[in-house]
Amino acid sequence: RWLLIVSALLFLYTVNCGINYYASSFSSYAGLEDGTYTVEELEALCSDLVELVNESAKTGRQSYREHRSAWRVEAVTAMQAAGEQFSCLAGFYPKPKEVLVSRILSVQQLCGVYSPFTVEANYNGDMPDYNVPHTLCHELSHLKGFMREDEANFIAYLACYNSDNTELRYSGAMMGLIHATNRLYRYDPDAWQEIYTLLPEGVLRDLAANSRYWKKYETPVGETADRWNDAYLKANDQTDGVQSYGRMV
Repeated sequence: RWLLIVSALLFLYTVNCGINYYASSFSSYAGLEDGTYTVEELEALCSDLVELVNESAKTGRQSYREHRSAWRVEAVTAMQAAGEQFSCLAGFYPKPKEVLVSRILSVQQLCGVYSPFTVEANYNGDMPDYNVPHTLCHELSHLKGFMREDEANFIAYLACYNSDNTELRYSGAMMGLIHATNRLYRYDPDAWQEIYTLLPEGVLRDLAANSRYWKKYETPVGETADRWNDAYLKANDQTDGVQSYGRMV
């Protein structure tokens, strides 16, 4: 019986998740090229993202916890709209589910998790608001077979960016800005500092609240979970490990 159970779980993991780490990339479906860029181009991207964040923040950051139920529906709508632009994303999407005890994910420093055994997108309900919509779309992209974290991040950004919902646009813009400016800081800290002076007080409060939240879980358990996640990603052909999330830039 145990052999049957383990075999069934291994089969479900393989067909619903594992094999997709080696599937064709989203960029090949979308006609995009992954190449190099200059620091000036990166700085220009960050400037564009600041404008997008500031514009969407006027209404998109005025959200409350009761909005989260609506975000589950809006995320599905956004992904379906992305499917009209990219056929590889078309089709049915179930509503993402909040993990009942989200602290389990927080301790592991995770925003969400895709379950290959039930084919469900799950998210951390305890994390700060602006993280949620992008995470919903990120996990839903895994359901379409795009398991690589950089691609899931980029697909989620596209879905949020093109959404009619200002809260989704704010979430996508914030995540894009964070990853892009993290990359900019490596090469030009002064430009990074200048970019952040352009952000309004409300956005800076959101970023500070997010940092405070995750700092609570910088524990030995969190570090161990991070190392396990890093090893898991590397074992599945993502050579950058947990750093691969930032490759969405």
